Amino acid sequence: MITFSATKRSEQSEIMDSFDLKGEEMKLLLTDLKVVNSLLGGTSITLDGIEKLLQDIPKSQTITILDIGCGDGELLRKCAIFGKKLGYTFKLLGVDANEHILEEAALRSSKYNNITFQQIDVFSEEKSLPSADITLCTLFLHHFKNSAIVNLLQRAANVAKVGVVVNDLQRSAWAFNLFKLFSSVFIKTKVARHDGLVSIARGFTKEELQQMTKKIKGCTSTVHWKWAFRFQWILKKKHP
Repeated sequence: MITFSATKRSEQSEIMDSFDLKGEEMKLLLTDLKVVNSLLGGTSITLDGIEKLLQDIPKSQTITILDIGCGDGELLRKCAIFGKKLGYTFKLLGVDANEHILEEAALRSSKYNNITFQQIDVFSEEKSLPSADITLCTLFLHHFKNSAIVNLLQRAANVAKVGVVVNDLQRSAWAFNLFKLFSSVFIKTKVARHDGLVSIARGFTKEELQQMTKKIKGCTSTVHWKWAFRFQWILKKKHP
């Protein structure tokens, strides 16, 4: 039974958080997630955030973008197309802890010579995050507790020269109930239907994001609500 609370983030686990997820089940789940993002426009929120951070960067400069929790690399492939369209040269790196998903990511991204992947548990104290101009966290942070999120975003901001773009879910009863209807029509796998509801229950209110912002040093912050029930949270580095 998946429960929803307007006042408190759920601590229920998502099935896809298991590092053992692999094979055909994993491929079907990744395809379902691609359908969700395509129909609900989730990727455009991240791309818009990148464009905002690119305003002060000359197009002659190669821009390194790091995607934390990259999954099958779908966002990075969208970034590659987006950067080429705008006339930028992107160097794209995706990191994830699940080696099986990264193997699939490499296969799906084989036509893109500016995308690479690296297996990293971003919460391991033994592993440092690669440096980048812009760091991305898309539909990733809701998997974790607030204290872990603040710690990760501080580290992400520390290695980013320009800033961090977060794209994540609003915890909303409307979103929770509408997803039930949406998933019954458009989503094939039980795992994606289950995890989608858990994700929304683990999502955020704007006030919760603003409270976390106060704990992250060296950045200015903006939080904007976006359709469909998402937040675009941009942390821009302060420079002397």
